[in-house]
Amino acid sequence: MSKQELRTDGAPAKVGAYSQGLRVGDFIFVAGQVGRDPVTTELAEGIEAQTARTIENIAAILAEGGATLADVVKSTVHLKDMTLFRQFDQVYESYFPDPKPVRTTVGSFLPKALVEIDVIAYAPQGPAK
Repeated sequence: MSKQELRTDGAPAKVGAYSQGLRVGDFIFVAGQVGRDPVTTELAEGIEAQTARTIENIAAILAEGGATLADVVKSTVHLKDMTLFRQFDQVYESYFPDPKPVRTTVGSFLPKALVEIDVIAYAPQGPAK
């Protein structure tokens, strides 16, 4: 099965040896994203704004692969401070339709960002055009 790299200006440019996203068959894997603006590269202020920007970055990468947030089946969330969980979760919930993806949330050392999220989406490709 071949891997198709997904790249978009709608999410921050990668910094390192990884892809923003990969489509492998009917699955899309999105690398960990943070709440950095793709144009200014500035990190959003506060957990709510960072969570929203992070998910918008993920949505842009998914769109490159022909998917949406509704196609996400699994997410992994890294929070710098687990006391921010409630505020994070309120924003997160507003972006993902039911049924919500399965999720793992862990406390992590993040140098600057308050939250980092990666996702896996299931988005079967239609017939080739």
